[in-house]
Amino acid sequence: MFKDYAIWGRFAPIGLVLIAITFGIDQAHKWWMLYVYKIADVQPVNITPFFDLILVWNTGVSYGWFNSLGPWVLIVGQLLISIVLWLWLAGSKDRLSAIATGMIIGGALGNVADRLMYEAVADFFHLYAFGFNWYVFNLADVAIVAGAALLVYGSLGDVMRKKT
Repeated sequence: MFKDYAIWGRFAPIGLVLIAITFGIDQAHKWWMLYVYKIADVQPVNITPFFDLILVWNTGVSYGWFNSLGPWVLIVGQLLISIVLWLWLAGSKDRLSAIATGMIIGGALGNVADRLMYEAVADFFHLYAFGFNWYVFNLADVAIVAGAALLVYGSLGDVMRKKT
């Protein structure tokens, strides 16, 4: 089934560096928030009228979905998705998609590390305005969303180039 997929390609080193950077920044930030800043003791911290720092332990995925599955199901799922994304990254034909996919994998692995250590993901950023509350998220989530946005941007660029 995977014989047509290489596990290393031209842009794999770039992707691997982005995985490491994203994972490292995410884990360093979580460690700092939990053990140096001690967010659990000082929360909520009002930064602006629409942004707070708080601590939420998310046992599910986005918006707390699938929290009844337990950490091991989510860990295995995230690892399988990361493997598939690595195969996609290894076959990347351009730098942008390798960077974007590396950010997504790094963010996913950052959240996997939390599940392994705490059986939940530490989330800190809470945005809200006009009665609307966004879900609480972390830097790993930011990397995942930014990586996905870069993939969409790259795909739209491909579409536009093909039209001309």
